Amino acid sequence: VRNGVFEAGQIASVISALEGEHTVEAEEGAIEEEAAMDSPTTNVGSFVSQLKASAKKGESAKSLVIYETINMGTGRWANNPWLQEMPDPITKATWDNYISIPYAMSQTDGWKDGDKGKLTVNGKSITLPVIVQPGQANGTVAIQVGYGRDAVAGKVAAGVGESVYPMVGANGDTFSYSSAGMSLEKTGESITMAKTQTYIGYEMVKEGGAEKREWVEERLSDFIVKETTLSEYQNDRTSGNARPSANHMISLWNVHDKKGHHWAMAIDLNSCTGCGTCIVSCNAENNIATVGRQEVVNRREMHWMRIDRYFKGDPSDQEGNLKMVHQPMLCQHCDHAPCESVCPVLATVHSDEGLNQQIYNRCVGTRYCANNCPYKVRRFNWFSYYWNDDFKDVNSMQRDSIGRLVLNPDVTVRARGVMEKCSFCVQRIQDKKLGAKVENRKLKDGEIKTACQQSCPADAIVFGDLNDSHSEIYKLYHNKRGYHALEDVGVLPSVLYLTKVRNTEANSSASAKVNHGHAEEAH
Repeated sequence: VRNGVFEAGQIASVISALEGEHTVEAEEGAIEEEAAMDSPTTNVGSFVSQLKASAKKGESAKSLVIYETINMGTGRWANNPWLQEMPDPITKATWDNYISIPYAMSQTDGWKDGDKGKLTVNGKSITLPVIVQPGQANGTVAIQVGYGRDAVAGKVAAGVGESVYPMVGANGDTFSYSSAGMSLEKTGESITMAKTQTYIGYEMVKEGGAEKREWVEERLSDFIVKETTLSEYQNDRTSGNARPSANHMISLWNVHDKKGHHWAMAIDLNSCTGCGTCIVSCNAENNIATVGRQEVVNRREMHWMRIDRYFKGDPSDQEGNLKMVHQPMLCQHCDHAPCESVCPVLATVHSDEGLNQQIYNRCVGTRYCANNCPYKVRRFNWFSYYWNDDFKDVNSMQRDSIGRLVLNPDVTVRARGVMEKCSFCVQRIQDKKLGAKVENRKLKDGEIKTACQQSCPADAIVFGDLNDSHSEIYKLYHNKRGYHALEDVGVLPSVLYLTKVRNTEANSSASAKVNHGHAEEAH
């Protein structure tokens, strides 16, 4: 079961038991058949037929699993463009459902991302693009429900993906979302998937040779995502958190004097589950436009916050040792921000409270700042409200004065031609500062919450004032697990990450060979 395939001998024993035998021999004895009161109704015949099909196929059998995604669910939210454009936590795909296949199957059968496949099970067929998923159990194929809605569901949902509900079987009084004995064949067609991040294992990188691949593997865990094991962390609180090899003692720029507030953020990689709630809440709070499938393919999504997904281990490993880590990535509000020094019109400046601010009416869209940002978190706005005549068909309410209130009045609605990025929810900071001023008191720790922090179900994000020695953010900045992404670059970011601690053996086979998947930002 762990590998997604029943052994033929195991299936035979279960079939014989279900078809009339009263015991099933096990290692620890026999399990006697007993009558149960109010036992649930089970369609044994259907289950036996599926097991027979799997036994006949043997190890070559493939099982279909139909599941709900975190954004679409059963399809109830298919007409919400925020959710359609929210990347899947694992594959990072948007605006489509797809056939997810394991890495081993892609190597055996020659599948690549975007190849269209015709899947047939129980006499029903569907054609969808394929995405190769490292870590998925071999012999399994997965598809998401909630897509393929018609115009009745709304203009956004209409025509997005394909409906797989016809493939959902019935098992007595319940539905069966898994089927054995399916087939998958190529159609010869392919499309470009609307993904915000692509997976590239370093063993697949052809440029640079083995020496360069080893160099990259070694430094990825040093500079971006730092990990350790629980046993190592208990012995050494700084485990997995090596400091930069060289301190930047000389700088071209003066250190900003922040006598009042110094706003900063901390993100715990141990708590983050990669669900993407922060992305959607940021869109709602900051009037971030959704751009549609084709513009995501064109690398023009507007999310101020993204969640990078990294794999650890060998993608061909079938023993379940491939691991994954999520890292929320947003504007780091660097004290030595490289974007500020290259802007020819001073559209991005540093505040006396540590915020990297974007002034929209100065910006002329040179995009020098995006080129110079080591974190690639700036977005160029291609979206035009004024010339978009079809906008009224998508949301006609915004054509009148009442409907426009769906937008946050405290945040500027940007138009085509400007750069934009995370502002640390500066409108919320100002609101609480003015409220405290009116009440003639100091700001309380935790009183200001950014949209991402407020919506995070795992409480992985902490925001506060570094100049307040009693604040939670101050304590986290003095935690030995704390580090900055790309710390060696020397830009002095204001976002701290806490090292991920895995409850695994230090010398396990999973940690012996490290191969982080490259979070190649699609920009």
